[in-house]
Amino acid sequence: MKVLVTDPIADAGLDRLREAGYEVETAYDVEGDALLEAVSGVHGLIVRSGTQVSEDVFEAASDLVIVGRAGIGVDNIDIEAATEHGVIVANAPEGNVRAAAEHTVAMGFAAARSIPQAHTRLKDGEWAKSDYLGNEVNGKTLGVVGLGRVGQEVAKKFASLGMDIVAYDPYIGEERAEQLGAELVEFDQCLARADFLTVHTPLTPETEGLISADELETMGSGYLVNCARGGVVDEAALAAAVESGVIDGAAVDVFADEPVSPDNPLLSVDNVVVTPHLGASTSAAQENVAVSTADQIVAAFREEPVMNALNAPSVDESAFPRIRPYIGLAETAGKIAGQLLDGRLGEIEVTYNGEIAAENVELVTASALKGVFTPLEWQVNAVNAPKIAKERGIEVIESKSRQSEDFQSLVTVTVRNGDEEMTISGTLFAGDDPRIVRINGYRLDAIPHGHMLVARNYDKPGVIGFIGTILGEHDVNIAGMFNARRSKAGGEALTVYNLDDEVPADVQQKLLDDDRIIDVDAITL
Repeated sequence: MKVLVTDPIADAGLDRLREAGYEVETAYDVEGDALLEAVSGVHGLIVRSGTQVSEDVFEAASDLVIVGRAGIGVDNIDIEAATEHGVIVANAPEGNVRAAAEHTVAMGFAAARSIPQAHTRLKDGEWAKSDYLGNEVNGKTLGVVGLGRVGQEVAKKFASLGMDIVAYDPYIGEERAEQLGAELVEFDQCLARADFLTVHTPLTPETEGLISADELETMGSGYLVNCARGGVVDEAALAAAVESGVIDGAAVDVFADEPVSPDNPLLSVDNVVVTPHLGASTSAAQENVAVSTADQIVAAFREEPVMNALNAPSVDESAFPRIRPYIGLAETAGKIAGQLLDGRLGEIEVTYNGEIAAENVELVTASALKGVFTPLEWQVNAVNAPKIAKERGIEVIESKSRQSEDFQSLVTVTVRNGDEEMTISGTLFAGDDPRIVRINGYRLDAIPHGHMLVARNYDKPGVIGFIGTILGEHDVNIAGMFNARRSKAGGEALTVYNLDDEVPADVQQKLLDDDRIIDVDAITL
């Protein structure tokens, strides 16, 4: 077996592959036709961000088994093309957790004690001791937005320095937060109470611009640290808030556009510490990432589970055709349930009824978890979703029954937050045509696709027409509609709309302003 490495990685990873008996060849900075020629006859490919692994690469590498990304991001790899060619794509998301957490701590201290500014002035010959009065972290409150792997590590490190920890993360359980010594609070409360605020969320449509001018006003003072993803914090708003004294300072390692432009407003504000995306830049982190990637190459060659695979099913080959359609159905039901539940997740239950209950559904359950977690987690997949649930203290329940009153097979995903719960049931029509057939007891026949609006209202004449009119006035076209009620006329009803466009927040509010509308939720699949 032959492994090609096209971007530099630590020698420890290369040594691990050679010790396993594989031929290792390095060809750094190859691209275009040279890359296509280099991958011919290769069984494993290791890349970082410098190599574009396109469909042409998979076409040229007919023997390729796995692509290992020595790092987290896989934007440079065409995962869909990899799947079509039967190639596993795996990354190394945990090797740099400690490094990213330590850099976050360092950036917090740098901002609070004006270390870079004082350093620069002293190097320029100024003894500016009286110009800098720093702030201690002991006895202060750390606000953590996103209590995932890195967020948890940062919380533990700052807690050991005498800080109180408050955190906002709707996808972590109370028990797990308590184990970390963190108090779970709502987003605005996290901002308002934080003397130091650190951000640890992925960049998604939901988190883009999560912290802007209004949120910085809510902070009112203190320091903001972003070593997670550029774009989560509005850079212009942050620069203005620091410059005007709304907050005391900031430390930023990541930017919306990298390499950062010289005219980025953060570069010209004195109380903002900046570094060029150094969070994972330690020798230990690079070694960990290299070894992790090599181990996954070895596992794939040995036909063992690849734990950080982003696209590889882990199921017996003969059983896979029977469960394959339910993988997407379960993921979709999870996405809908997770987006419709108000509040923090505490429990996820996946129930199987009918013929599907006779199958090995471990991958299907993992896909349901993936659907629930997708909006909030980096590179979540069917392999690591159960681990994410465990890390976040979320209980996962799987149950089966061969009995099914109305359907040949039924998959139900229920998410709970204390006494609140949201239940979504789905089935397959005509073999592999997915349908959502129940939402919290309402029976319907909805096509899960694209943009959806779920509206709960009082069953009165004109309500559906009113909703259609409001959507039409704002150029939101209705592609399909599915209505249900579970009581007599005049009670409550639920309608699912398939839409050609997203429903803006102000349009949702116009719907809610009508007394006949109980609630509306916009969903994107």
